[in-house]
Amino acid sequence: MSGVDDSVPPGWPEEVRPPGAPDWERTAVAWLYDLVPPDYRAHEVLRRYPVLLARFAADHVAAGLEAARRGWRTVRVELADQLPAEAIEAAMTAYEREGARLAAAARGVEVVAGALRGERWVPRI
Repeated sequence: MSGVDDSVPPGWPEEVRPPGAPDWERTAVAWLYDLVPPDYRAHEVLRRYPVLLARFAADHVAAGLEAARRGWRTVRVELADQLPAEAIEAAMTAYEREGARLAAAARGVEVVAGALRGERWVPRI
């Protein structure tokens, strides 16, 4: 990509500079690493190929999102007799917030991965 592209697709993470900006790929890689377990930094192949790192991040975020959804669906039934009602409600709220955060991260990974692959986003009028 040549030049700075100030328009980014919906869901573009604030922590990642726009494609074409100086060091945008470095900010993308740093953001992707923030989404995955720290042990992923030990894999040379992920440092060498940011598109692969994006794939690993997408898989990890998707698994977390599914876990949050499953937890939200099951926490009442599984823990109702072990926790007070206010703890269950707080857990439901936490699952909802985490689910929203992970859904946004999944969208961010999708658009950042596209940019790393060289895809250009063109706004529709």
